[in-house]
Amino acid sequence: MRIFHVSEENNIEFFEPRIPTRIDLDPTNPLVWAINEKCLPNFLTPRNYPRVCYYVGENTSEVDRLRYFSSKTCVHTVVIENRWFEAMKNTTLFLYEFDTSSFSLQDDNAGYFISIKEQIPINKIKVVDLFSELFKRNVELRLVDTLWDLHDEIQNTTLNWSMCRMGFAQARL
Repeated sequence: MRIFHVSEENNIEFFEPRIPTRIDLDPTNPLVWAINEKCLPNFLTPRNYPRVCYYVGENTSEVDRLRYFSSKTCVHTVVIENRWFEAMKNTTLFLYEFDTSSFSLQDDNAGYFISIKEQIPINKIKVVDLFSELFKRNVELRLVDTLWDLHDEIQNTTLNWSMCRMGFAQARL
């Protein structure tokens, strides 16, 4: 298994644990966050891009698979708003890979891992073409006017899903 921290910053030498901003986590325990390779496509966009991501899980029904994927070979989809297309085309990301030994699983569905210790990356991968990186990982990319309909709908499916940075999404229509 491989785990990563994704950033637009190219010069991070170490990661210090930070206080989590999620209200469901203890604010007295600083953490270093990482994402597993299976869920990495959810983060192959610039940081504050709103997106709806979903993938086939062990409990995904054939009905949902046929309805939400246009290809039988894709098992992961990232959906972004049209207005972010140009900026995404011009963004470079850096994947900082970590040794997994001091990380523990925080959320299996989301692929989140956490560590309470400072982390020094064991590898750094530069990703210049985000679209190609998604396609290389056999991820279906969709562009839509607004994410909100899919945001509401996908939560009632048997797919594994993740909603990221929805505060930056276009207002509901």
